[in-house]
This record gives sequence, C-alpha cells and structure tokens, in this order.
Amino acid sequence: MNSFGVFLTLALFYLFSKLYQKKRAFYLNPVLLSILSIAIILRTFNISYQTYMESAQILSFLLGPAVVSLAIPLYKQREVIKTYSKEIVLGISFGGTLAILSAFYVAKLLGAEKIVLLSIAPKSITTAIAIGVSEKIGGIPALTAVLVILTGIMGNAIGVEVLNLARIKDKVARGLAMGVTSHGLGTARIILDDELAGAVSGLAMALNGIFTSIVLPYLINILK
Repeated sequence: MNSFGVFLTLALFYLFSKLYQKKRAFYLNPVLLSILSIAIILRTFNISYQTYMESAQILSFLLGPAVVSLAIPLYKQREVIKTYSKEIVLGISFGGTLAILSAFYVAKLLGAEKIVLLSIAPKSITTAIAIGVSEKIGGIPALTAVLVILTGIMGNAIGVEVLNLARIKDKVARGLAMGVTSHGLGTARIILDDELAGAVSGLAMALNGIFTSIVLPYLINILK
C-alpha cells in the first residue's frame, strides 16, 4: 500500500508543530502551514489530489475515532457542563444564528451572488453536515466544503488569539466560541490549551451542527 500521503502529512505537521512550539506565532499555525505545504508539493511534482488522498486514506479513517474521543473530556467535565447547561444552550442558539447572519450579510454586502450566499451560510458547522445543508437550501456543496475548511483553519490559527485579545477568560465561554464558530479544527486547537474549554467546544460543535441543520432551511427563506 502506498503510504506517501501518510508520511508527508505527519512529517509536515510534526515539523510545523515543533516550529510553532518555539515561536507561538499565529502565522506559524501547523494546520495552516501543513495544508499550504502539501498543496505546493502536489502542484510542484504534478501529483493529483486523488492520488494523495488514496495514500493518506488511513488518516481520514482515523478522523472518526478522533472525533468520538472528544466524548472523554466531555464525560470528565460533565458536572461543570451540567451546571452551565442553560448558558451553553443559549450560547449555541445565539452564536449559531449570528454565524449564519454575519456570513450571509457580509457576503451580500460584498456583492456575492445568491448561490454563493446559500453556500456560505452553513460555513461554521462541521463539513459532513454543512454539505447536506448546503445541498438542501440550494447552495453549492463543493464550495460550502471549501468555506467550512477555511473557516476551521482561521479558527485554528487565530481563534485563541482573538479570545485573548478580547480578554475572554471564562473557559466555558472560550469553548463555546470556538466550537460554534470553527467546529472541529477550532476544537482541536482550544483543547490543547484547556480540557474544559475543549470539552465545551466539542459539545458546541455537535449541537450547533444539529441547530443549524434545523434552523437554516427556515431562516434562509426569510433572508432570500
């Protein structure tokens, strides 16, 4: 089995993670630099994306267990999460709605076409759900997938720095903000800083996916 993609991905991520640990600068974010480097390497050596993905298939498979493993910190922090259950529900409802409206109206203000507006509206939820929602409301699923990934990369790269700049210190609030705005990639970043924030982020990511998939089809009829 060709494992080119596995070794390339792991080697680049390890290298950039070490670099990030030394400087801690947002522009050295290992996820962002790994994606850019892989794109440049594939382009330079004329390697198709399909060939790369087939050789890195095991990493895609491991993504499922990695997401499920978020249940462990969630279980460990269950008492704190139960205490803040009302705040978490309100935060997801407000944050999920704001994420939709801000993306929709900023794109509209910039002159985006209707089909782009429909594609960008579900950008803050996890890719698998966002693609289905985009297809249902008349967007372009492939464009939505790209926008979801870009949103996650931005959250992973600068989300924690933005929270620090805004002086948001409450761990539950930090986790809510990252999970609602930048789904799995944001959760992967915040959980490295704090387990409680990571647990709340994972929960917010899951619940916001459900919330958006229910609300967006109705909300988009009002926005059209």
